[in-house]
Amino acid sequence: MKLLIRPAAEVAIKSKPVRRQQMRQLRQNIRKLLARLDPEIVVEGSWDRVDVDVPEGRGLLSPVLDELSRIPGISTIQEISVYPLVSLEDVGEKALEAYRDRLAGKTFAVRARRSGQHDFTSSELERQVGGFLLAKTDAAGVKLKAPDVEIRIDVRDDQFHVSHRKHEGLGGYPMGTVENVMTLVSGGYDSSVAAYLMMRRGLRSHFLFFNLGGQAHEVGVKQVASYLWNRYASSHSVKFISVPFEGVVAEIMRTVNHRHWGVVLKRQMLKAADKVAEEIRVEGLVMGDAVAQVSSQTLTNLNVVDRASNMVVLRPLIAMDKQQIIRIAHEIGTDSYARNMPEYCGVISQKPATRAKLHRVEHDESQMDPSILEQAVADRTETSVGRMMIPETTLDDVELVNTPSVDDVIIDVRHPDEEQRAPLTLTNNQVINIPFYELNQQVERLDNHRQYLLYCDKGTMSRVHAGHLKAEGHNNIKVYAPG
Repeated sequence: MKLLIRPAAEVAIKSKPVRRQQMRQLRQNIRKLLARLDPEIVVEGSWDRVDVDVPEGRGLLSPVLDELSRIPGISTIQEISVYPLVSLEDVGEKALEAYRDRLAGKTFAVRARRSGQHDFTSSELERQVGGFLLAKTDAAGVKLKAPDVEIRIDVRDDQFHVSHRKHEGLGGYPMGTVENVMTLVSGGYDSSVAAYLMMRRGLRSHFLFFNLGGQAHEVGVKQVASYLWNRYASSHSVKFISVPFEGVVAEIMRTVNHRHWGVVLKRQMLKAADKVAEEIRVEGLVMGDAVAQVSSQTLTNLNVVDRASNMVVLRPLIAMDKQQIIRIAHEIGTDSYARNMPEYCGVISQKPATRAKLHRVEHDESQMDPSILEQAVADRTETSVGRMMIPETTLDDVELVNTPSVDDVIIDVRHPDEEQRAPLTLTNNQVINIPFYELNQQVERLDNHRQYLLYCDKGTMSRVHAGHLKAEGHNNIKVYAPG
């Protein structure tokens, strides 16, 4: 079977030199990805098309079409049969073979393209083949505007092809023809959809993760990043960069006005991202913000956040509502990850400022110890997404306890402000308070012979940290999940 691939419309309108370069990159991407399915698949083409020759009898057509449908830069994929050009009557016969059973009771139109020297025009070809099919089939008639079936015939010099089926491509630009970016990912709906939209646009996107919750949280985000890369961007290598940010969070909570916690956290992330971006040579940062979705995403606050970075900050979701974002996540397959790994919300301001003043935020930040951020960036880890090994510990491995034993000790990991507003009291169990951002430092002081249950209101932080501690060998740590 042969496949004819047309580039996305935006590629087709480029100048010839740019178009040739983009088509060359598209062919390279297709060739690299299809070779993984079968090295005998042949990929060729010219400045306006890509031709793929799929060996017969190996069951390759479905996996090849699936792979092609996820490669940025492709508009359509057509299944075609190629024949030598003998006569217009023969063209009609070949079209009849392909479409006889599909035209019964349907309206149709013949769409012809032609290049080279011939003694007929494209219109004459369309009229003759259309008349032949109308006479030889049970078609309802010819309908040039919005027909039920379109029959596409492409004549090129001494050959022609008939298109059997047409499949939609991903669109956008070929990966590798646009600049590199770095997407700040958290494992939730927003950042994964933002990363996908950048990939679809042809931007090679590295993943930058700020670890607020230990290894288990990181595992979940790595799984999302690996999934996105494998499906939409594996023609190019990218990095997964993890920056340990628990110390920065603790410093924010110790020194910054609580109304500015969310804004300052994002500013600190952008400052760290700037330092990483300089080393891996990206041209922009990508974030999953949608205007007014939360308090830190008002236009005023986004402006204050962006002042922390010297790079362009791209926000592909900025005008989307949550349902649109969730719908795209479902379409691309990241919704299951987002459902099982809620976005980590360790820094929750009380009465957060929705119109933060830049000078006040900068004053708050000046009270922070800058060496903590510098150390976090220095301690980052970088892994090739293609070689990323996923540890076995995930959130699903964490044991939840509804009713604690009398000897179990409950650790309330909420922020002290939360704990004071709604203290946790149990009749028969000891409750101790260790804020999540101090848990790693204090866990070594706990009695290895006792069982500890982590608690927070929604269960997100407690599960994340329990998974992290379990991965480090603390098998006496579980989660208290009442109800």
